[in-house]
Amino acid sequence: MTTLADEESVQAPSKMSGPRAWIAPLIFAMVALYLSTLVPSIEIAWVTAMLLLTIYLFAFEVVSVDLAAITIMVLLGLSSLLAPVMGLEQGLVDTRHLFDGFSSNAVMSIIAVMIIGAGLDRTGIMSKVAGFILKVGGTGEARIIPIISSTVGIISSFMQNVGAAALFLPVVSRISARSGLPMSRLLMPMGFCAILGGTVTMVGSSPLILLNDLILTSNKALPPEQHMDVWSLFSVTPIGLALVATGILYFVLAGRYVLPGGARDQGAKASDTMQYFQDVYGLDYCLFEVVVPAESRLVGKNLDDVESQERIRVIAALCHDELCIGPGSLARDVGIEPGTVLGILAAPYNLKAFVEHYGLTLRRDIETFTESLAATKSGIGEVVIPPGSSLIGKSARDVWLRKTYGIAMVALHRNGETLREGEGIRDLPLQAGDTLVVHTTWEALARLEQNRNFVVVTTEFPHEELRPKKVYWAGLFFGIALFMVLFTDIRLSVALLTGAVGMILSGVLSVEEAYKAVSWKTVFLLASLIPLGLAVETSGTAKWIAEQTLLVVGDMPLWVIQAAVALLATFFTLVMSNVGATVLLVPLAVNIAIGAGANPAVFALTVAIATSNSFLIPTHQVNALIMGPGGYRVADFMRAGGIMTVLFLVVSMLMLNVLF
Repeated sequence: MTTLADEESVQAPSKMSGPRAWIAPLIFAMVALYLSTLVPSIEIAWVTAMLLLTIYLFAFEVVSVDLAAITIMVLLGLSSLLAPVMGLEQGLVDTRHLFDGFSSNAVMSIIAVMIIGAGLDRTGIMSKVAGFILKVGGTGEARIIPIISSTVGIISSFMQNVGAAALFLPVVSRISARSGLPMSRLLMPMGFCAILGGTVTMVGSSPLILLNDLILTSNKALPPEQHMDVWSLFSVTPIGLALVATGILYFVLAGRYVLPGGARDQGAKASDTMQYFQDVYGLDYCLFEVVVPAESRLVGKNLDDVESQERIRVIAALCHDELCIGPGSLARDVGIEPGTVLGILAAPYNLKAFVEHYGLTLRRDIETFTESLAATKSGIGEVVIPPGSSLIGKSARDVWLRKTYGIAMVALHRNGETLREGEGIRDLPLQAGDTLVVHTTWEALARLEQNRNFVVVTTEFPHEELRPKKVYWAGLFFGIALFMVLFTDIRLSVALLTGAVGMILSGVLSVEEAYKAVSWKTVFLLASLIPLGLAVETSGTAKWIAEQTLLVVGDMPLWVIQAAVALLATFFTLVMSNVGATVLLVPLAVNIAIGAGANPAVFALTVAIATSNSFLIPTHQVNALIMGPGGYRVADFMRAGGIMTVLFLVVSMLMLNVLF
């Protein structure tokens, strides 16, 4: 299994050269100096400067985003020491709370849900989900993206969006490996739709969960005739569904232009071993799937009757729902019956002749063996017969090589010459130094590493230890965690950690595997940004920015004022927690709406929805989660997320005004 931590790509920061190396920081410095003349206090001036520095480090990737976030956190801590020099009475953030982000509800929830996702993946559940999606959607990007994105969007409408995204991360990784689609083409649509799915119900995101409490609090300060009604569970469903649909359509139609994908993509990819063996041994083999019709002349024959003659190699068979692949199942005496599905490794021209000769049905894609012959489960490898092997002097036919060891020999390399299927390779006595090119499951190949009769040359294959017997324990603790999230008032982190710890204690995962499942880059990125959000909120910076913005649009039409409120919420959610932005802006939005003669409940809902509009930079938990596995850079989020941000504002404003 490719764990989340393994998938993270170490991205070198982009090196600015030429004029950009000094023009960009100079512009940011000038903006900071100008703003310092406008702000009402020196504390707000310093926090504004920190905000601009963060934006600069993120936008130009002077260092990696996690290092940039840690740097900002350290600078905020140093402000306590340098307060007299900076003209402050105290630091921008109390050092006793500087590292609170590492124990925050959000960060602990992300750690827990990564472990839960890894546990489910270890049992093989996620592999089956990936196989089902590939069976329904094929391997085309235009079909896979809507299936993945819509599924995650619906799931995130009833649970935290970062949880839905983390649970589907192993699924997307496997789909990427099997379809050959880069992770960068799949993860961002999935992540964005997880965020959008949080707007489908009133329990989909923290701001919407909090909104009704904030409305009741605001009602205490309002006269009875201005009291607002609370929103019901599905009040926002039409808006959320419209946003999810917009996100899916956006990536289906424009994904080829805005999604990264190329040489720098570091996500999981299908193992291209065929090219290697073609270059080294001249084997131009491909994997095919054929169905045997009832009227075919192949019915009644055994595999041994046709393989050598037709120069093909059967590596999997399905008959009467019985799958034959691996040791102890597939052998040369397996009979072929009507409706049998065969997985065949052969040169295209040999396969074509075989299909025409026996009147078989050749499928365009792998359907039946999507799961069992996936690149993550099986492939071509090399094994050598060492001196002292008990197989020396015996042929592959003598030892029933495919049935006994689960390896189907497709070529034999001896003394610089490569012999192929159809050239009697299974009848040749094996010699010390023979290299066997075989198709095998990775599980069988891993067992051969412990067998003294072989030396396994292929080393870079998935050494995956699935634990299907632990599926009930994994399902039990996942169900317990999900129940606690949906039907109790316990903190999200505690509920999810219950499931994570349960999986470890029950043996679904070992402690070491749990640690490896965590994306520590994501953890440090989010935990280090939380103090900045605290400084923005406690220093009065957020309130001052909101007041200045609303002074500008105060006399404009209602829809302009509402749009300004949404823009403010969008901006604040990029630099502070969405909960903090909601708590800050809802009271302001209510007062503005009352003063302008608008519906205050709708303005409050505008804020709660707009705080999900967090696509521009990877500060949202979901964006931080997918950044490493997808090999994304900040520029990728700015390109794809910039357009998504505008679409979010347009669609949400339109739906809000149509419905309310």
